[in-house]
Amino acid sequence: MLLTLVADVTPLAQAVPPSVLVADVSGSTRYFDRSPDDLARMIRARALALYGLPVAIGIGPTWSVAAMASRDAVHRGLVAVGSSPEEVKAFLHHRPVGDLYGIKRAQAQRLIAFGVHSIGLLAQLPEATVQRVLGGREGRRLREMACGIDRRAVVPTELPHSAGAQRRFPRDTLAPEQVRAALLSLAVELGDRLRARKQAARALTMTVTMADRSQVHRSRQLPGGPSAHTEDLRDTAYEMYDKLGLQRARVRGIGLRCEQLVDAAAAAEQLSFDQGRERRLRAEKAIDLLNARFGSGTVGPTASYRQAG
Repeated sequence: MLLTLVADVTPLAQAVPPSVLVADVSGSTRYFDRSPDDLARMIRARALALYGLPVAIGIGPTWSVAAMASRDAVHRGLVAVGSSPEEVKAFLHHRPVGDLYGIKRAQAQRLIAFGVHSIGLLAQLPEATVQRVLGGREGRRLREMACGIDRRAVVPTELPHSAGAQRRFPRDTLAPEQVRAALLSLAVELGDRLRARKQAARALTMTVTMADRSQVHRSRQLPGGPSAHTEDLRDTAYEMYDKLGLQRARVRGIGLRCEQLVDAAAAAEQLSFDQGRERRLRAEKAIDLLNARFGSGTVGPTASYRQAG
C-alpha cells in the first residue's frame, strides 16, 4: 500500500523489508514545486487518511542520513536534515559511534576499544587507520558514512506480480448468497488495489476452503483480456464459483488472487457499445475518487457490506 502511495510522488522508491521504504524525491520537488519537507507531510497525511498508518519519515541528502533521521522521527513524525555539509556534520558528529547507520555491534565495540566513541571522531580519523581497525572495504564504507557520504542509489522496487485477498465466514455456510456477497467484496477490494497501482490482471485464481479444511482451487484467464474493473473480476469469480456446483457443501472461507499483473497503460481495452457498462465504469471512477478522498471502502456495493463479513 505505502509503495503504491509513494509511487504517486516519485518513481524512485525502494522497499527495504520488513518495514522501511527509501525514496529519491530530487526530481519530484521540481515537478510538484514543493520542498522535500512538504512532500513528506503530504505522504504522511495521505497514509494516515487512506490507510490509518502513522508513518515516520526522515529526510536527508543521503540514504544513511535519512535512515538515521527516520529513527528520530518515530516519536516526532518527521525529522529533516539539511543538505549542506555543516548541517550534516551537526546532525551526525555528536552521536555515539554505535548509532551510525549500517554499523555492526562488533564493529562499534572495536572502535570504542580504540577510543573512538563518537561518529565525529570516526570521521576525523585517516581512512587508512579505520581500514586497519575494521578492514579495507568496511572501514572505507563506515568512515564515508560518518562523513555524510553514501554512494548508494535508490533502485525502484517493482510492483507485485499478484494481489490476493480472502474472507472467512463466522460459521460454515451453505448459503450461496453469502458466498456471492464475499466474492463481491473481494472483487471490490482487489479492483480498488489494482487501479490504485495502475495495474491490470490477466488471470484470476479462486480458493474455496471447505468445512473439513480441504481446499478447491480454480484458475481462469479473464475473458475480455487484462482488466482491473470490479465488474470483470466479479463476473469471472461468480462464474468460476457457479461451475464448482457446491450445492450442499459447507464453505468455511473463500479467497481470490489476481495474477499475471501488467501495467494498465499497456493493457488494451476493448471498445464497448453497452451503454449500461459505460455508465458503470464512469460510476467506478467516481467511487475511486471518493474512496481516495475519504478513505478506502467508504463507498461500495451494499451487498458486500451486508453479508461479506
